[in-house]
Amino acid sequence: MDLFDYNREKTLAEKAPLAARMRPRTLEEFVGQEHILGPGRLLRRAIQADQLSSLIFYGPPGTGKTTLARIIANTTRAAFEGLNAVLAGVADIRRVVADSNDRLAQHSRRTILFVDEVHRFNKAQQDALLPHVENGTLVLIGATTENPYFEVNKALVSRSRIFELRSLQTGDILQVLRQALRDAERGYGRLKVEISGEALNHLADVANGDARAALNALELAVETTPAGAGGAVEVDLTVAEESIQRRAVLYDKEGDAHFDVASAFIKSLRGSDPDAALYWMARMIHAGEDPRFILRRMLIFAAEDVGLADPAALERTVAAARAFDYVGMPEGRYHLSQACLYLATAPKSNSTMGFFDALAAVENERTGEVPGHLKDPSRDADGLGHGKGYLYPHSYRHHWVSQQYLPDTLKGRLFYQPNDIGYEARLKERLKWLRESGGQQKQPPEGE
Repeated sequence: MDLFDYNREKTLAEKAPLAARMRPRTLEEFVGQEHILGPGRLLRRAIQADQLSSLIFYGPPGTGKTTLARIIANTTRAAFEGLNAVLAGVADIRRVVADSNDRLAQHSRRTILFVDEVHRFNKAQQDALLPHVENGTLVLIGATTENPYFEVNKALVSRSRIFELRSLQTGDILQVLRQALRDAERGYGRLKVEISGEALNHLADVANGDARAALNALELAVETTPAGAGGAVEVDLTVAEESIQRRAVLYDKEGDAHFDVASAFIKSLRGSDPDAALYWMARMIHAGEDPRFILRRMLIFAAEDVGLADPAALERTVAAARAFDYVGMPEGRYHLSQACLYLATAPKSNSTMGFFDALAAVENERTGEVPGHLKDPSRDADGLGHGKGYLYPHSYRHHWVSQQYLPDTLKGRLFYQPNDIGYEARLKERLKWLRESGGQQKQPPEGE
């Protein structure tokens, strides 16, 4: 590198955005992802021991995929090459392969190839790369925001270990922001920046797990706010709202507002008010709530409050949850909305609560013995008569026959109480026929 190259690199480093300047350089500076980088974890041990095999980092933007690749570049003894799957062609891959072969032959030095947006690899790129990954000439590190099991070539996935990076917690984002405010070399440690606690919390919360978004907002707030009379740059909540382009909403994910808004959402679904349900869900999403929390609540609701009044509700909600995992934000809001509207407008039944009546009977009443004709006949049929007298329903008309299934102590007890709404109304008629007529009618109620 000559003097001009050095000056250019120095100028670029100084003029780079705050998020680029504050990019962690070591594992010790890296924030978050304890599930894969905590002390003793496999990935941390592999990086520290310089014993990496091919791997793919998968996760939302701003979670540290590229940063981890750069940390590996700083710590490994291997040579490090980087390509973008969108911009690179087969010629670029062949060049990297040729250089890596030379290093391996002349210096016994491995090459790590980092491929950003690895899900964009086409067949020609894959064919040029795969043999060299397979024989160890190259160690591949891929980064993608898409689910690799759906979007990355199966051949690459099968040769790589997948590590999922999760959205950072609000506490992690706060730590990143405070580092930037303290760091005199790369951040704002040399300036007198006075930022209110509510402004800092707002930036961290609204960033929704994306450290880059939080740092970009902090940079905009500091760089566009003139210093006051005492030379301090004062960043209050209003400036923070403008910088991240989102108004603060009364919503503490650990406090009363969190539970109150979630409660209002569920009660609006239960009350069949789609307008209110959409509003409360939008308020949670706007405030940075994890969409998977909302989907989990809707999955519970589909069984607890819709139940057999519309058995398809659970299937539709599961499908929406899977689609959200596949698509992610922001488009995943369509799937959240569809599930919300379906549940809000579906007929309602809480008859699944019958389980808790059965559980209370188990907990509070004498345990009843399994009736002899229901016992397993495979072991004691001859000696003890287990299974004797059991009537096989499929041998009878309508595939049903009257016989006792509850213990003697609970004979005649009813736990399931179907209601008169939706699909369950049909079930109620059939169950009435089964329970009361003893099957003496010529056929079950129509449609069953």
